[in-house]
Amino acid sequence: MTTDTLLINLWDGLGWPLLRLLFFISLGLLVANFIEALSWTRKIAFLARPLTRFGHLSSLTGASFSMAFFSGVAANTMLSEGYEQQSITKKELILANLFNSLPTYFLHLPTTFFITAPLIKGAAVIYVGLTFGAAVLRTLAIALLAHFLLPKREGEQAEEQQRPPATLKVALANTMKRFRRRIKKIIRFTVPIYSLFYFFNQAGVFARLELFMADHFTWLSWLSPQAMSIVVLHVAAEFSAGLAAAGAMLADGTMTTREIILALLVGNILSSPIRALRHQFPYYAGIFKPALASQLILFSQSFRTISIALMALLYFWFSR
Repeated sequence: MTTDTLLINLWDGLGWPLLRLLFFISLGLLVANFIEALSWTRKIAFLARPLTRFGHLSSLTGASFSMAFFSGVAANTMLSEGYEQQSITKKELILANLFNSLPTYFLHLPTTFFITAPLIKGAAVIYVGLTFGAAVLRTLAIALLAHFLLPKREGEQAEEQQRPPATLKVALANTMKRFRRRIKKIIRFTVPIYSLFYFFNQAGVFARLELFMADHFTWLSWLSPQAMSIVVLHVAAEFSAGLAAAGAMLADGTMTTREIILALLVGNILSSPIRALRHQFPYYAGIFKPALASQLILFSQSFRTISIALMALLYFWFSR
């Protein structure tokens, strides 16, 4: 491989994706800081107000929930800023991150549906419906947990109403001041961690992890061999590979719709942890500190696994 080819591959695989990631993190940071500087937190928290009020969650968490429908980076940046300024506790930060499951799912819903529908036809509606149900279940469960884990909030609305609104000029100045201070920390963590994970990927570390998982599925003997092939492709390759295999077997009658959906749900559960580590951790470690990012991913993946497993069990039972 020539030096030019190596540099082009390095730019395409590391340089450009890293710059794009830093751009979206910076954009999210600017939006979060600007909203906070203008004291708009309560105004954009209206979508989640019934749930946040029941769960004793702050208006900052509600604003993050609303923002997550448009940008997961901006929503997480808002939570990170709130935690650093001690507007929310670590307990609420973890709960708020989990609470955003539903809007985060909505961000990926169009892509998921329009990939699955052409390949598995009507089964896509059931599969997407079940994963959507899992996201709703996670958000409702977190609101219920927060109700018991967090103290009831008093006086927050009055306190925010008393805060004098900042002028646009002052808000922009405060936004840029906080942005410059925060972006340095983000770059210091994001660049080396993202680069390290890129070289791990190039060295085949994640591919070997995925193959190891794919080779140790003996406990899934209740699935048919055809369903097992979908699960293995889902884990060892990509979601689209498992879908393509599912679509082919559904079309020629090798597998039923029920078998296809169960195989895809199992593949979803098993493939998520490695992909979260590979794709989610580098940018989480930039927004939050690496140790905290690890905890947030661990909690989110655990709740996600439990919720999808529950939906799979319900479908397995009621579709017999």
